[in-house]
Amino acid sequence: MRELLREVFEPNRWNVAAGGLVVVLLFVAYVLVPRPLVQYSAWLVIFTVWMAWFIYVGVDYMYGTEA
Repeated sequence: MRELLREVFEPNRWNVAAGGLVVVLLFVAYVLVPRPLVQYSAWLVIFTVWMAWFIYVGVDYMYGTEA
């Protein structure tokens, strides 16, 4: 299990892009435009990004799609 987690969380371009997008969205929603609608929207986008990342990691683990 530790080997899987090391591979999953290694800093490749998809992990860095997903993490960077989440940080930017949270910064915008809580610092630049602190309104409830913007915060809610940011969390919806963050959830969508997380789900896309999760599916990508699962497919990569099962079928080895990393090129």
